[in-house]
Amino acid sequence: MSAVAASPPDPPAGLDSAEARRRLAADGPNALPGGSHQSLLRIALKVLVEPMFLLLLVAGGLYLALGDRAEAAFLLASVLLVIGITLAQERRTQRALEALRDLSAPRALVLRDGSRQRIAASEVVRGDLLVLGEGDRIAADALLREGLLEVDESLLTGEAVAVTRLPEGEHARVHASTVVTKGRGLAEVVATGTATAVGRIGLALAATRETPSRMQRASARLVRTLAVVAVLLAAGYSLLRWLWDGAGLVDSILAGIALSMAILPEEIPVILTVFLAMGAWRMAHHQVLTRRMAAVEALGAVTVLAVDKTGTLTQNRMRLMALALAGDKHMHVGDAPALPGRFAGLVRGLLLATPVAPFDPMEQAIRDYAGRHAAALDLAAEPAPVREYPLSPAVLAMTRAYPTAEPGQFVLAAKGAPEAIVALCQLDPPAAATALAQVEAMAVQGLRVLGVADACWDGPAWPASQRDFHYRLLGFVGFGDPPREGVPAAVADCRQAGVRVLMLTGDHPVTARAIAGQIGMAPDRVPLTGDRIDALDDDALRAQLRQVDVCARLRPEQKLRLVRLLQQDGEVVAMTGDGVNDAPALKAADIGIAMGERGTDVAREAAALVLLDDSFASIVRAIRQGRRIYDNIVNATAYVFAVHAPVIALALMPALLHWPMLLLPVHIVLLELVIDPACSLVFEAEPEAPDVIRRPPRPPAETPFAPAKLAYALAQGGGLAVILLCGCGVLLWQGRGAGEARTVMFVGLVACLLLLVMVRRQRRGAATPGQGNRWLFVMLAGLAGMLAVALGVPAASRLLALARPGLVSAGVAAAMVLVLVGWLAVLPVAVRVLRRGWPAGRAARDHARN
Repeated sequence: MSAVAASPPDPPAGLDSAEARRRLAADGPNALPGGSHQSLLRIALKVLVEPMFLLLLVAGGLYLALGDRAEAAFLLASVLLVIGITLAQERRTQRALEALRDLSAPRALVLRDGSRQRIAASEVVRGDLLVLGEGDRIAADALLREGLLEVDESLLTGEAVAVTRLPEGEHARVHASTVVTKGRGLAEVVATGTATAVGRIGLALAATRETPSRMQRASARLVRTLAVVAVLLAAGYSLLRWLWDGAGLVDSILAGIALSMAILPEEIPVILTVFLAMGAWRMAHHQVLTRRMAAVEALGAVTVLAVDKTGTLTQNRMRLMALALAGDKHMHVGDAPALPGRFAGLVRGLLLATPVAPFDPMEQAIRDYAGRHAAALDLAAEPAPVREYPLSPAVLAMTRAYPTAEPGQFVLAAKGAPEAIVALCQLDPPAAATALAQVEAMAVQGLRVLGVADACWDGPAWPASQRDFHYRLLGFVGFGDPPREGVPAAVADCRQAGVRVLMLTGDHPVTARAIAGQIGMAPDRVPLTGDRIDALDDDALRAQLRQVDVCARLRPEQKLRLVRLLQQDGEVVAMTGDGVNDAPALKAADIGIAMGERGTDVAREAAALVLLDDSFASIVRAIRQGRRIYDNIVNATAYVFAVHAPVIALALMPALLHWPMLLLPVHIVLLELVIDPACSLVFEAEPEAPDVIRRPPRPPAETPFAPAKLAYALAQGGGLAVILLCGCGVLLWQGRGAGEARTVMFVGLVACLLLLVMVRRQRRGAATPGQGNRWLFVMLAGLAGMLAVALGVPAASRLLALARPGLVSAGVAAAMVLVLVGWLAVLPVAVRVLRRGWPAGRAARDHARN
């Protein structure tokens, strides 16, 4: 039969309703602030004043003024697309705060007016008495006044093991949004809303702002510069033709428009938009969801991967990892397929000390282990206990008593803190020291250890305390949160890619160090703890961070500080996590990566990337994709500048050389119809280079728009421009008409479009012209068709002001194309020869690699 403990004294009456209403009016609801909403119009206007989008609007307006509605519609549609993306991103902070509010318990059981009342969590106020039980989500920060609780705080602290909360001392505080896993209690609310621990995280998240990526800032600077240059040169060129060359006003304005269109590289914002959007779409096929487009290009520059342990490197699920019999130095591994007979008594005692339907994760792990080895335990039917001694502040152990076949005889099973179990067994000092040494040996492996003991009882009355039984120590069991499958291989891949892995966790340093050793990180480095971090100033902490792989016992604000210090030290930081405590650091990092399945809503909303399959290995795939995307952006950007160089020359030089106008706006429009698809389709679809994951991350400050990066492309384009101008000059010097010279120029420009694509692909390792990219054949067919229509259809020839080439013109065109091919073949050889003798050759090679 079961004995019932004495009834506890009546709980206090709690607040009266009038006082609760007064405090609610004074402090506000127990919820996070919703944040201010910006109107859609205001957000759209902020986007439109960005230089790159002003460039798109200006270019679209020019095309519209020239009557080319198709090209204008394409550019203006790009603006609308980017506005839509930005509107979605501006909503992310609001959604993150809403997710934080949703984590708060929707209802709470409180004592008011002397009775229990179920109220909305938002109505909880300071001084309320919360009635807490197993499975409850705590509504506010509170101090435990009565009872004993075990609380899962992993969403807040990152520690997988539930913590014990007692009515006295520093362990009395319980936090909002954490979950009671065991026990019952009464807690007095001391903080609500933004004054709670989770509320402070929400405020930090709201205060953390996303900054534009380096590529976005570099493109903005480039666009501003080119826009000013284009306007000034176009105005000056129009005046030059009108006043000095004697051209008509309309022709002069058209020439200025043609020059501005040649200078304005409207493909640049299109490249960024299309490549990043397509990259996000491709990454989704690898189970990586992109929530912030800038993160796609930043992946290739990641130098530090700051990893949260619980739920990211580990499964966030307790498992029985080791068993040790009393006095035996050898441990049995919990993952072994069979349970040796000599351990059956230990596991049987552990099982009998565990409730049948537990809520506690460790007790669930015990039930799971016993279920897998039920045959070895020889328990046909588990008996019902007749007496229970629960965990208490005085004895951190629990005992359950069961009847035996002999009337009046009972067997007892106890489990609990190792020190408490050793004390219950009343061992002599040498035996106690041996037992505690066993516990220490298991604890240094990062295991949470429980002691197990049994006893017999045949007395007439049950004693009041567990201490009155004569226990026999059975042994110890160790629990752990095991690493995810594939994590060690992914860590090795990160090391090969030059990406440093840094573990940031709220868990114990011993546990964190043990997990680090299991996944292939350096286990010999001493972890940096939260207390040590608080004692260091920023400079000292930056220096210390360069020498550690694990940071343990961290608070949320410390993770955020570490991320920012790494960024100040020149690192590009990708931060992974799945808990509430990770959200501010996820948002502040260059790339925040959340877990999609086990992660909290807060982490997913704050992150730039979400791993849909929760696989750490997906991070390596994401880095690989990010590097491929950046390589393709570099190639496409270089292609744009190389193509625009001859176009600018052919638009500018005729006026200076007193030639007739060769390049007309309609030619540029037609060429753009090829250049745009070449950038957005051909280069975007390029497969990754063979060494994409073996080379180190690119320098953080590197962009595709740096002068050193574009120098080679401009040299290519400059040489092509000289060759085209020479071909046209030969024909005009021979007295050929402007139409024939214009035809040769047009054929040469079309050849440049194709040759530059082939050359850029060859530089990144493509062995054959169409290897891995079917869009190249589409482009080749399009160019051939365009030439055939332009030269073979009279109406098209008249529209383009082209003349059918004669024998001499055809010969000049053929010779010019051969020279173009020769120039593109000789240039890289000449550059390599020059670099061998150049003092800064190594730096030059690094800058011009792509």
